[in-house]
Amino acid sequence: MTPIRRSRTSRTLAAASALTAAILMASACSTAEDRSETADGVPAELRIGYQSIPNGDLVVKHNGWLEEALPDTAIVWNRFDSGGDVNTAFLAGELDIALVGSAPVVRGLSQPLDIDYQVPWIHDVISDNEALVAAEGIDEVADLAGRTVAVPFASTTHYHLIAALDEVGLAVDDVELLDLEPPDIQAAWQRGDIDAAFVWYPVLGQLRADGGRILVTSGELAERGKVTADLAVVSTEFAETYPDVLATWVEQQNRAVTLLHEDRAAAVEAIAAELNLEPAEAEEQVGQLVFLDAAEQSSADYLGTADEPGRLAEALLLTAEFLAEQGEIDAAPTLEDFQAALATQGVESVATP
Repeated sequence: MTPIRRSRTSRTLAAASALTAAILMASACSTAEDRSETADGVPAELRIGYQSIPNGDLVVKHNGWLEEALPDTAIVWNRFDSGGDVNTAFLAGELDIALVGSAPVVRGLSQPLDIDYQVPWIHDVISDNEALVAAEGIDEVADLAGRTVAVPFASTTHYHLIAALDEVGLAVDDVELLDLEPPDIQAAWQRGDIDAAFVWYPVLGQLRADGGRILVTSGELAERGKVTADLAVVSTEFAETYPDVLATWVEQQNRAVTLLHEDRAAAVEAIAAELNLEPAEAEEQVGQLVFLDAAEQSSADYLGTADEPGRLAEALLLTAEFLAEQGEIDAAPTLEDFQAALATQGVESVATP
């Protein structure tokens, strides 16, 4: 049984800084230059980090599309429980491409992490797939004062929990905040160790089935200006060394979004198999996310183009400014920093073949 980690934000930041320093020292020599290549100059291995989120990434994985499109490259899929763990793996030089929530991306691009990666794709815009759920007798967010609340630290739900508390005049120190990964949240809920949690499906669905009451969803917070999304990140060095491989990866992700739009049943079948869910339950979860194809992502509202970076950079900046104000990061990077982190070449090439 995984022990509960009881942590205040200030202690977490100090520990994160120490961990970051240790990882950077251990991985100083781990770069894309160390990887082997095939005779055709493509990487012998592509290391992908994924999460159990009902979007096109699982469709690509389940159908083996990358394996077909890159037959000379071994595709290695690594599952992670949260974006914080993905950031740690990037710092250790263990990943090339991965799915990360927008708030962890902001943390990754900010000090003290300062990870050298870029955003080439938007997996989904988060709506009601993430929510703050509480036990019986807790009817609103303000009732959480003095209660025990669990959330995966450095995740989109961590950001939204802070935002939800802030809306009702509460700070993180007004609750007993626990840093737990989704599977540990479910176990803690069943033991009665926590009063509430901000988490995503499938654990969110399990807490609801066990009597949990939704206090606020990520979709509702997005409507009030706190937009979150599941983004892809790619090592800058990998993107520059293997641009054609990255373009192929984007092409397969776009293929999955097309399937979600044009043959939802086939896409849901793949997602349900990956999540070990019944198709009806997977269909419900898929319906709580917004999926954008390459043409939409290359528009001004999202990634944009190399000449005109999109407004995703502005959304990331707003997240960074809020996290800096809350003491969660050292300082917010500039808008130009976030614009530079948008890798638009893939969506541009797919959108205009």
